[in-house]
Amino acid sequence: MTDDEGDDERLATRTVGESGPRVVFVHGLFGQGRNWTTIAKGLADGHRVTLVDLPNHGHSPWTDRVDYLDMAEMLATEFEHLGEPVTLVGHSMGGKVAMQLALRRPELLRALVVVDIGPVEYPLTGGRTDDPDEEASPFAAFIAAMRAMDLDALTTRADADEALKTAVPSRMVRSFLLQSLVREGADGDGWCWRLNLELLERDLGELRGFPEPPPGATYDGPVLWVAGANSTYVLDEDRPHMDALFPATRLVRIKNAGHWVHSEQPEVFLATVRRFLDTVES
Repeated sequence: MTDDEGDDERLATRTVGESGPRVVFVHGLFGQGRNWTTIAKGLADGHRVTLVDLPNHGHSPWTDRVDYLDMAEMLATEFEHLGEPVTLVGHSMGGKVAMQLALRRPELLRALVVVDIGPVEYPLTGGRTDDPDEEASPFAAFIAAMRAMDLDALTTRADADEALKTAVPSRMVRSFLLQSLVREGADGDGWCWRLNLELLERDLGELRGFPEPPPGATYDGPVLWVAGANSTYVLDEDRPHMDALFPATRLVRIKNAGHWVHSEQPEVFLATVRRFLDTVES
């Protein structure tokens, strides 16, 4: 594994694998490149897999606003440095960044994988269906809980886990969020979030949207859409929007998985992506 960190404006990246076609993974809200480490190792025998931290996450720079087009432009800069087309995999927020990049700079991509998100606007509160049991979007509550945590009083990671329990009942999701809670200071006796929580809270509404693509823009390369069968992020009614912008789309729904498909069903997700890459690269 190597660290490829450029100047202050460059995104933080890490590459796993020594040779083969390039695959780039982009995380969702509150994530970081390292979330994809298990999947990356599963592909590294025949690929160079680059894991990216998006702005305001992980080791990447903080910005003064959340904007999909800005994020897509920063990602495009990284791909220009790679010097060859890549297969781009993006989950949730990262999937929207990946779609925007594909529609604006298609020459940078060999193929696209979008994980549990659509090219549509999502409600800021409430659900997407008429099902009264559908879980309302939890992200605002997640941010509030993380910001409310008294980092000065924190002794152990277990304390942090306990502090998040009410707002984040899923142990898997808490574990995911806490990957961004790190030790700081010369003695490592303090804690900080590797997330620009203030900005993400302020601009959460921006992340719900999907900027209008350039007039007539489509991405005509191969596209794999992976959705969690238990998730409402990709509904049947989204398919026309997907097909209009990405005409070569194949949609796969993975059983027993919600929004965090790759964490909930890692083996099935990896096998699904491997099959797609075999097709794209043959």
